[in-house]
Parts: sequence; C-alpha cells; structure tokens
Amino acid sequence: MKNENGFTLLEMLLVMFIISVLLLLIVPNIVNQRKMVEGKGCDALLRAVSAQVQAYKLEHDKIPTMEELETAGYITSKTCPNGKIIQISANDGSVNVQ
Repeated sequence: MKNENGFTLLEMLLVMFIISVLLLLIVPNIVNQRKMVEGKGCDALLRAVSAQVQAYKLEHDKIPTMEELETAGYITSKTCPNGKIIQISANDGSVNVQ
C-alpha cells in the first residue's frame, strides 16, 4: 500500500465546520464594536465642536452656526462618523446631535 499524503474529505469538512463556527461567533462582535467606536467618535467630535464654538465666541463675540464654523475653518465636517447631524443651540451655544 502506498503512503498517500493529503487530507481526507472528512478532515476537510471538519476544518470547514470549525472555521464556519468561528466566523459565526466573531462577525456579530465586529459589527457591535464598529457601532460602539462610531458612537465614541461622535462624542469626541461633539466635544471638539463645543471647544470650537467657544473659541469662535471669544473671537467674534457671538454664538456661531455650523455653517459659520465650517466657513471660518474651525471645523471640517457637520456630521458625526455615524451619520448624525451636529447642531448648535442658538440660545446657549450647546452642541448636540440630531
């Protein structure tokens, strides 16, 4: 009898099954982590925009709109990484998302 090298069909099916189970466990966690990172990125961007609102207010003595901040070069985007739109309150200059 010859010594044949290689894998049997059963061994290949077993490896494919194990890889499939691992993917089923890992993929949902990656999706959840992405949502969490986008949320934290939005929180950080809100704090940065809030700081820019204060800087604009000190220089121009008025509460800016998002368009004024973007035109003056204080910010580069009016949306969070998760797609929500950032707004500035005209009353007190607080920053939040829509």
